[in-house]
Amino acid sequence: MNIILLVIGILAVVAILLVIVYNRFVKNRNVVKDAWSNIDVALKRRYDLIPNLVETVKGYTAHEKTTLESVIQARNAAMAVPSDDINAQIKAENQLQQTLRSIFALGEAYPDLKANPNFLDLQQKLNEIEENLERSRRYYNGTVRENNTYGESFPGVLFAGMLNYQHFDYFETDEASRENVKVSFN
Repeated sequence: MNIILLVIGILAVVAILLVIVYNRFVKNRNVVKDAWSNIDVALKRRYDLIPNLVETVKGYTAHEKTTLESVIQARNAAMAVPSDDINAQIKAENQLQQTLRSIFALGEAYPDLKANPNFLDLQQKLNEIEENLERSRRYYNGTVRENNTYGESFPGVLFAGMLNYQHFDYFETDEASRENVKVSFN
């Protein structure tokens, strides 16, 4: 009789631990997805702003067609990534951010463009969006850190496979976007 009670007690403790770990996995995943939704809203605002920015720049820099096309291609590629694939979206956003930097480098090279009120307004709006994105990325990375740490440490690691633990990638700058933008007028 004591052995049966001991086995039932051990099973009850394991079941309670399993429920606690499962609930923590669910909470962490939902916090990460909530943090990502803040980024997603800012990204959509950026996607809507990019065509206006490209059109403004186009009138001043007709011979910079490849730069403008690469921005539009990067925007379209980022928009085409399924919204539930956060890791793929991070990679696409890093590419888009790199191409956007090249447009502002063009603004530095063309004084008339730099003085254009539409360009200045669009640049200001994009800067606001980028600042919002920066804050959102920091929050997102914090939630990812918490999620990944719990899933890779004890007791989460014991149940990670069984409870469909989801690992998320950090939103980091890739090596290409750390380099200075090169603008050539050949």
